[in-house]
Amino acid sequence: MKNVPLADVDHVDRAVLPIGTDYPPGHVLDWHEHRRAQFLHGATGVMVVDTAEGTWTVPPERAVLIPPNTRHRVHMLEVSTRSLYIEPGAVPWWPATCTVVDVPPLLRELLLAAADFEVDYSLSGREGSVAELLLYEIAERAPLPFHVGIPASADLAVLCREYLAAPDADATNAAWAARTAMSERAFTRRFRAETGDSPAVWRGRARLLAAVPLLRTGSVSEVSGRIGYASPAAFTAAFTRAFGTPPSRFSVDRRGGGRH
Repeated sequence: MKNVPLADVDHVDRAVLPIGTDYPPGHVLDWHEHRRAQFLHGATGVMVVDTAEGTWTVPPERAVLIPPNTRHRVHMLEVSTRSLYIEPGAVPWWPATCTVVDVPPLLRELLLAAADFEVDYSLSGREGSVAELLLYEIAERAPLPFHVGIPASADLAVLCREYLAAPDADATNAAWAARTAMSERAFTRRFRAETGDSPAVWRGRARLLAAVPLLRTGSVSEVSGRIGYASPAAFTAAFTRAFGTPPSRFSVDRRGGGRH
């Protein structure tokens, strides 16, 4: 199915509903939820998925598993998606929080094939086998670390979401503590208790996540400067350490359209 609202087909008696959707550049799917689990794959572009608990950046050739009944928002950056909406009872192993995973060639081809299914596709033969194999392949995926947590406290959450929208390499713990009317020591202790990271570590990871969409249109050198790194080498080392893959993997240079 292509460009079909889930609400129009959610009632259909199929455990797996494949839907492909094309979005205009910069489109935002505002806060919503659905009763089915969702496997959201960006066949093109970059997605940023927000929930109350965190933010997940989905690079090209990756996907995000969204649990059922999870309120979320998605920023689409030149994205054409291939989604699977799955009955929760069919995937008792589905993660309890959003999870970014890789999409290897077999899974990608299965998603492309499934996007052409009719809503009432046959459960026997090829189509039913593809739907069943999709679930086996998704179950084999390992989590990727493209996310940061958001504190539960409203004042800390505001700080974090503002930073994600406009990362600033010069931000300090002292400045953040002042905005919450706390001492720097008490602020740092509270922030770590709610996120598991110190504010400085959290900000460093948030800056690296912000680099992923920028790499769609900028070279590694350009992006490293924009997010406050002294050199492309320092940026590359930090990015690779955080995400297990170099930023050049996602840059315009790699796709042949970069500026040198």
